[in-house]
Amino acid sequence: MLNADALSQLRQLKSDIEENKVVFPGTVKATNGRFGFVALDEGRDVFLPPEEMQKVLPGDRVNVTEQEVEKGKTQGVVDELLATRLTTFVGRYLVKGKGHFVVPETPGINRWIFIPPKERMNAQPDDYIYCEISKHPIKDGKGQARVLRVIGKAGEPGIERSLTLATYDLADTWPDAVQQQADQLSEQDIGAGRADRQDRTDQPYVTIDSPGTQDMDDALQAEPNATGWTLSIAIADPTSLIGSDSPVEQEAFNRATAIYFPGEPLPMLPDSISTRLCSLMPEVNRLALVCDLQVNNDGSLGDYSFHEAVIRSQRKLSYELVANLIEGREDDEIKALPDAVANSLDQLHQVATALRKWRSEHALLSGDRPEFRLRLDENKRIRLIEPSVQNEAHRLVEECMVAANRCAADFLTRQASGLFIRHPGLRDDRIDNIRALLESHAPHLSEVDANSADGFRQLMKHTDQLEAEVPVKAIISRQLARAELAFQAAPHQGMGLDAYTTFTSPLRKFSDFYVHRLIKAALWDIPMKALTEDQLESLQSAQIRARQAANSLEAWLKSDFARTLGEEPMTGVISRTVPAGFFVRLDTNGLEGFVSCKDLDGKYSFDPVTLRLIHNKNGRIFQLEQPVKVIFAGVDEERRQINFKLVENKEAQSASKDSTDN
Repeated sequence: MLNADALSQLRQLKSDIEENKVVFPGTVKATNGRFGFVALDEGRDVFLPPEEMQKVLPGDRVNVTEQEVEKGKTQGVVDELLATRLTTFVGRYLVKGKGHFVVPETPGINRWIFIPPKERMNAQPDDYIYCEISKHPIKDGKGQARVLRVIGKAGEPGIERSLTLATYDLADTWPDAVQQQADQLSEQDIGAGRADRQDRTDQPYVTIDSPGTQDMDDALQAEPNATGWTLSIAIADPTSLIGSDSPVEQEAFNRATAIYFPGEPLPMLPDSISTRLCSLMPEVNRLALVCDLQVNNDGSLGDYSFHEAVIRSQRKLSYELVANLIEGREDDEIKALPDAVANSLDQLHQVATALRKWRSEHALLSGDRPEFRLRLDENKRIRLIEPSVQNEAHRLVEECMVAANRCAADFLTRQASGLFIRHPGLRDDRIDNIRALLESHAPHLSEVDANSADGFRQLMKHTDQLEAEVPVKAIISRQLARAELAFQAAPHQGMGLDAYTTFTSPLRKFSDFYVHRLIKAALWDIPMKALTEDQLESLQSAQIRARQAANSLEAWLKSDFARTLGEEPMTGVISRTVPAGFFVRLDTNGLEGFVSCKDLDGKYSFDPVTLRLIHNKNGRIFQLEQPVKVIFAGVDEERRQINFKLVENKEAQSASKDSTDN
């Protein structure tokens, strides 16, 4: 038994050790295995063995110490939990013997978490459940959870959407205060908002959209003048009905954007506002923020002005009908159009043609990548995937929207504050690879400064039709940075424009809604509460989360649909390459699936410059945009990833054999 002096000395020793211990703050990163890492604030990663990983959750902020396990190798020991980010998650309810657990669906939590008897909410085995961490595992590696909501069982109609909403913490209902505010708005509020507005109800505005669209943001008209055209773009004006910092605006900020889930979108604003009171429906008076714009004969933009107006859309026209009119076809619906509307549509087509010509010469156009539409059945699963054809009417609307947004960006650039979309072009960590690519396959472009707006524009234009043994433009396009919101104007390199913003979708995107407030505040001295840097970061995070949720649900539905593909060979092109294999996008339906190098003969090396996979012996190559033939090979359930196997044609086999023989 230790005496008092010995105990005191032991306590002092422990205290000295604690004081002299070197700890490093960092963030926990999970892996597909049981181990993980801590990304230290100083910029390096420390390995966390499984027993330490049991104490933490993905995203936790922790202090760690380093412990040498063998010469030159260290591992982390979790010293202290600073903060935890993961509070709620979804998973599957599991009963094992007398124990009740949740098996998390969240990537990186590779363990079962115990659910105490009082926290189970009558959940049944195999139920999908929405949970929160009730006891963090930091002390003993044994965390606990409580069930907040039972979502449903696998196979139930719509379970994929419900589980996606819970996974990304997206609300499918409106808070009471939001619903109450929306319910109190009426047509009388539109009438009250008409004072001091221009009356344009007799002008031939039309909306052009898909037949099923209800939240119509824009209406258009155009007329010729001596030097080109006057283009008028009327945008729905929800900021006139929704009070600043009101419950509806706060919820719109939280949601950030409408999410177009297959079959059942998740709106940003309540339906009574987005599809009724503010939607630019035909034959009703609606409030609008209008951009009047001079478009010159060469497609350049002249003077512009913004106005608050009341408009009355003369027609809701489908893309198909407008495309038919542009192509000179005639049917009863086209013949029934009033002369003023038909003449305006003809002028709109001429305006759009000029605008597109200017952009092709002075900016950058995005390529027409094939798009596909998912058709769901009564069980809310994919019944059919069909091509979504982009016609001249789609391009007409696109050019008008881009022109209006350019005007908004120019206007805000002249103000003390704004909200812009900037795109820096190449990712910083890929610039050296791109330079090496150009030196090898396009030496005449290797001196171009791709970091500048002009240089990036020149690079993308010259690689568009470049003939080389590798698809240079596709390789560059795979290594671009993400566009982001910013308070200060900066180039949007992806579009080849010096500044850009959007205000043409205020019913669907909060950033556009906010730009409306900025324009009005500057023009008419309307007070407004500006966003802070933290709010801007939150808004961008919400946008990214919404995009991830939409992609996740689509991937789930598509992986289920892939099981109907059968065993017939299918044609496609390589859309992405990684060291472990390549992804193939099918020609017929746009489905993407993975071909693993493990299923190919021999070993392949990945070239980070050309993004090629190259056989180590015979030199066979797989690269972006390469046509291939594949068959369905199953689904990776955990990743919800479609897998393909390559169908070898005789020519490829022969070439491979010849190369080996030589």
